[in-house]
Order: sequence, then structure tokens, then C-alpha cells
Amino acid sequence: MLKYVIRHCFLPLLFLLPLASCLNLIKPRRDFAAYTPAAGPDYAQDSCWAALPTRRDSADAVPRNSGLRDEQATAAADVFFIHPTTYVQPQSWNADLARQGLNRFTDRSTIRHQASAFNAAGRIYAPRYRQATLYSFFDEQTPNGQAAVDLAYADVKAAFQYYLAHYNRGRPIILAGHSQGTAHATHLLHEFFDRDPARRRQLVAAYLIGFQVKPAEFQVIRLCADSLQTGCFITYNAAATGNDYPPVHPYAVTNPLTWTLDTLLAPATLNRGGVSMDFKRIDPQVTDAKIHQGLLWITPPKPGGYPRFLLPGRPELRHSFHIADYSLFYMNIRENAQARVRAWQLLSNN
Repeated sequence: MLKYVIRHCFLPLLFLLPLASCLNLIKPRRDFAAYTPAAGPDYAQDSCWAALPTRRDSADAVPRNSGLRDEQATAAADVFFIHPTTYVQPQSWNADLARQGLNRFTDRSTIRHQASAFNAAGRIYAPRYRQATLYSFFDEQTPNGQAAVDLAYADVKAAFQYYLAHYNRGRPIILAGHSQGTAHATHLLHEFFDRDPARRRQLVAAYLIGFQVKPAEFQVIRLCADSLQTGCFITYNAAATGNDYPPVHPYAVTNPLTWTLDTLLAPATLNRGGVSMDFKRIDPQVTDAKIHQGLLWITPPKPGGYPRFLLPGRPELRHSFHIADYSLFYMNIRENAQARVRAWQLLSNN
């Protein structure tokens, strides 16, 4: 995620331009209302999905030589996964689904590295959507960024409604996302689950990773307090130990090594394995984890392939491992999703 920005904008220009200037390179040139949005998706068409369990796609992947298998064909649950921001260009406020290069990049990065963590627990449905461009999340002075996010959510909502009507058939649901995807997943939880007891009973868990979620975000749905609780949500933002970002302090955190909410250090021995960005290996015990004032503190991993989040104009984020939120705890997420599905099945059968 954000590979294009990091490689082509941020790193080469950090030492040549003021920080704000580099961020301005990805700012759309006109207001949201001045653009005609690209054509919206038709979710009856397979091409409007980045992942479907009925075809081969990047969500089926497993790390090389890992011994893992894609188990979607026999999985008891469904996974509705919403990918994070992969569109960073300034041509418009929202991505065009007809851009095949962007679609391929999304599939090879976030669908493979994140959605695949759930392919042992459920059948994966991941919609393409007119995602808001990265700059939308830094636009605090105009309504443009929020308008772009609202358009993106309208697509995600339409995809979820299509999924419920045509694919779900009453099966248990894991809702998962990262970054922008988590913002939309949080919105779905408010609109479709928190207010609907019947739909809530279908919820295995929501993995709301890489975005700020309040502890009391929902009226009914609560933070998962242990590894087997169902109908709850999990959330965290990884950062190097010793760093504080005051704006994050009020937000919820789950420790993905223990799946609890306490502030005890979970040692690296509990880390079942991270998966590096090249997706070629599993690194057991790659890092520890500790909840600290709205962040998940980690010891920076020694193996390569777990990048920090380098964003000009936001120097406090130089210690963030946002891009590696899933990668650092890949095996723990994979095994926990399976365990929660089994727990959901036991509860539903009693």
C-alpha cells in the first residue's frame, strides 16, 4: 500500500522540497464538485470484485513454502473485506474502476497481503470501489475530502447490499478492512449490524485494523475482550515502542498476540509469524506487542519487509508501522479468525 507514493514522491523529494509541497503533489487540482465521478460499479459483474470465492484471485494466495492452504471451498463463514487506499494520484478525488493498472496493484498488494489472512476462515468477498484518493484524509480545510469518502462508502454499501442479497444466505460474517477500508467497515457496522439484532447474530467479529476507532464507537457492539468472543470488534494501529501520538490516545486497541485489552507486554514468543511484503516467507516471533494509550507498541522487526509509514507533513508518523499492520501479525490473525468462527458455530448450535 502507498508504494507509488513512497517510491515516486516521498523519498526522492523529502530532501528537495518542503514537506507540504510533496503532499501537495497528490492533491487534486480542482474541487470535488468540478469533477464528474467515474462510472460506478455494477456488483452483478464479477469484474467489480477484487475477490470472489468462486474464482482464482489474489485472496487465494498463501506465503511461499508456508504449508498453508486456501480453504475457502470448505469454509463455514464469509469474509467481507474492504481494501485500504491504493489510489494516490491527483487526477480526481476518487479512483476510476476502469483503471486496470490500479486494480492489479490493489490485488497484488492489499488483497494478497491482507485479505488472504482470512482464506482459512471464510469465503472472501472484496469489492472494488471508487476509493477516495489518499489526500482526502488530509483535507481538513474543505468539504472535498469528506465528499470523496462519502462517494467511496456509497459503493461499499452497494457492494455489501448485493453481497447480502445474492451471496450470504444466512452464513456467519467476518467484516474486515484496513485504513480507508476500516473507515468504511466501521460505517457498515453502524448501519447494518449495530441497529439490527438479527444481523448482529451473524457477526463473527469485525477486524477494524489501521484506523482510529473509539472504545464506545457503537451502541451495542463492543471491543472483543478475549480470543474467542464473537459479535465484537478488534482494532489497533502499530507503532514503534516509545513513541506517543497524542491525537490517538482516546482510541481503542486490541493486542493481536493475546486478543485482550490489558496493557501487559505480550512477548514475541506469542507471535505465530509475520509475513514480509514480498510474501515469500513467514517470520516467527517477528515482534512483541503492548497496548499504550491508543497505540499498539511494537519492537521494530529485525527482518526486512515490514516498512514504516513515511509521510511528509506528518513527522510524528515516522514511527508508525501502518503499512505492516496486518503483515506483522499475519499468522495470529489467520488462526484467530478460524478460532472465532468455531466459537460462533458452537454458540449458534446451543
